[in-house]
Amino acid sequence: MHMADALISPQVGAMMWAATAATGAYCIKKIQVDEHQGPIALAGILGAFVFAAQMINFSIPGTGSSGHIGGGLLLTILLGPHLAFLTMASILLIQALFFADGGLLSYGCNVFNLAFYTCFIAYPFIYKPLAKKVRSNKAALILAAVLGLQMGAFSVVLETLFSGKTELPFSTFVLLMQPIHLAIGLVEGLISAAIVAFVEKSAPQLLNQGAGNIQEQSTSALQKLMAVMVVATLLTGGILSWFASEHPDGLEWSIQKVTGSTELEAPSPVHGVFSAIQETLAPLPDYSLKTSGEPPSGWLQTHWGTSLSGIVGALLTFMIVLGLGFTLKRKTDTKA
Repeated sequence: MHMADALISPQVGAMMWAATAATGAYCIKKIQVDEHQGPIALAGILGAFVFAAQMINFSIPGTGSSGHIGGGLLLTILLGPHLAFLTMASILLIQALFFADGGLLSYGCNVFNLAFYTCFIAYPFIYKPLAKKVRSNKAALILAAVLGLQMGAFSVVLETLFSGKTELPFSTFVLLMQPIHLAIGLVEGLISAAIVAFVEKSAPQLLNQGAGNIQEQSTSALQKLMAVMVVATLLTGGILSWFASEHPDGLEWSIQKVTGSTELEAPSPVHGVFSAIQETLAPLPDYSLKTSGEPPSGWLQTHWGTSLSGIVGALLTFMIVLGLGFTLKRKTDTKA
């Protein structure tokens, strides 16, 4: 559900950038005020895992569409909403800058659609009240995942509406976006529930106490969990990503059903500037190697660029989240 720049106007893009920046600043302030950064390394590892997991599009039977997990709710359950929002913002920034996945102008929209609704609406108002004592309650998690993605999908429609994209009539677009993302949300809920159930067995203190209350010196169980997540990240980004569905994702599929193409033209000079920046900066566009001539042939040649993208992207995500965490910790220690 990563929006391309062509889907929004510069005005909507600027407004959503401002909203995302304000939310990010609020999260940073809350983390500092709470004086608990959570396990910084764990946040980086989980962020890297979500990055890798988002590379795997799964087919939606009978539709010709595909989807991938968002990961916002999963991160919020394990890290808390503020750290999860910052981690998701880091993931989406890496995807836009290094892999041209999601536009730079639409970056604020993508953060809001994939992170804000899960971190600050689905988690506190849907998941927590339903889960109550049993924090890994599968039904609560699946429902929260579905509704969080439904809000994000509806937000995409509103952002195109406010941008004056007449190629995407509101009623037609919303009737395509909501059902397809309902199916995607169900799959994400099931995957997230399985991961949370595994965490509950391997490191229950993470769910019982919350990431914000765990000391930086991780317990043996937490260290083992992080080791497992590192291996899962490498396998997911480096190997399982080869088998991702080639069908358009839910957003592209919906656009194609309305316009006949998965992409829209962006005639504005502002769009051209952001597109040029992205083309210059992204060394692995669409999670593959840049090629000046014919595309590579052969199974291994066509997939090793994907493996490289998965591993590099996961490492970059880990480094950014780790750097952000240590910066916040240092500021908090200085104030103390």
